Amino acid sequence: MLTPIVLLPGLLCDARLWRDVVLPLRDTVAPMVADLTLDDSVAGMASRTLAAAPPKFALAGLSMGGYVALEIMRQAPDRVTHLALLDTSARPDSDERREARRKGIENVKLGKFIGVSRSLLPSLVAKRNLNTPLAEEVQAMAERLGQDAYIRQQQAILGRPDSRPDLAGVKVPTLIGVGTEDVLTPMELAEEMAATVPHADIVRFAKSAHLPTMENPKAVADAFGNWLAR
Repeated sequence: MLTPIVLLPGLLCDARLWRDVVLPLRDTVAPMVADLTLDDSVAGMASRTLAAAPPKFALAGLSMGGYVALEIMRQAPDRVTHLALLDTSARPDSDERREARRKGIENVKLGKFIGVSRSLLPSLVAKRNLNTPLAEEVQAMAERLGQDAYIRQQQAILGRPDSRPDLAGVKVPTLIGVGTEDVLTPMELAEEMAATVPHADIVRFAKSAHLPTMENPKAVADAFGNWLAR
């Protein structure tokens, strides 16, 4: 019997983010990629996801998807059998990050969406993956989602709560993963979560930055296989 798994994309990401992780697991999981483009709050994203999800499911979120995963754990913890948090943080934004997000929203409203989304690439993928077809796939995801989704998602991220007080209450097998070259949500933020969640294993994904599901999908798929077997 296949394990239902709900996959939560990051900012300006869609199902392509998860494609190469799900493919090796196709004989063991039944994936559902949530649509996180329609709401301007993390709570709204979580509620919409829960309305479409199976009664019980494993849950994995990357970056913004991790924020939504933690909100789902607040709204419906009894429906989640396993939790995976990849390249994300339980902390709210720093003042500097909040200001950067606001400036990004302002620039997009001025018609500079393509420039804003391209400027994100150096912080999303490892240096070796810049100017490659993989980087172009990341850019293509952003263009598919578009500027309206970007604004809603950034507003949701800006309004997210501090999830650190909730980590000790997570009761399911938890995978915390991070790319070894991630500068957006670096190693210490993953280690902070792993130190607090009672049933957490931490996995570091080599040769990847903020998007290991695309940069090193085999390592992520292997980690998922071990996590779902717990």
